[in-house]
Amino acid sequence: MSLDQSTERPAKKPTQRMSGVQRREEILLAARAVFAERGYAASTDEVARAAGVSQPYVVRMFGTKRELFLEAYKVASAQIVAALAAVPAGPDAARRMGDAYIGLLEDRDLLRLVMHGFTAGADEQVGRVARHTLGEAFRLFLERSGADDQAARTFVAQGMLINVLLAVDALAHRGEDAGLDALVKCVQDDIDGRASA
Repeated sequence: MSLDQSTERPAKKPTQRMSGVQRREEILLAARAVFAERGYAASTDEVARAAGVSQPYVVRMFGTKRELFLEAYKVASAQIVAALAAVPAGPDAARRMGDAYIGLLEDRDLLRLVMHGFTAGADEQVGRVARHTLGEAFRLFLERSGADDQAARTFVAQGMLINVLLAVDALAHRGEDAGLDALVKCVQDDIDGRASA
């Protein structure tokens, strides 16, 4: 895994008649990518174009842009919590939870969308999901690893640091700032060390 991995999107299949559930999932995947790139400023029209459907269809299916963002955000946040919850309790749970979070880097859009949700936390419903995601990461780490509060706080903080580095596209701007370069190297060395352990 690496901080610079980009999201691999499957090639579009030949046009087939999709069920409403399949179309909904496709729109949510498009929304994840569009909102990850542009944040809440993205429009339902941009999401519709990315999904290959009309903007009125997106609005009929999800309602407002806020509702579409909230649904995409809930799905992304639930994916993070599920990845952490899948790690069983035990002596190696702390390492395995770190590995599970690093595994989420394969979908760069996932973590970038989650960052946009954290910054949109003033919205009551988005904020509730954001707070729950942070709280669950902390609680699950404590429960699964048996570690203390400080270790769980560090775990959550390291995940947030990775998210921030992705959000500012740190790797694409190497050489601009020596301090940031050193921070990225430190984080990447930790990720690489986990992979070789």
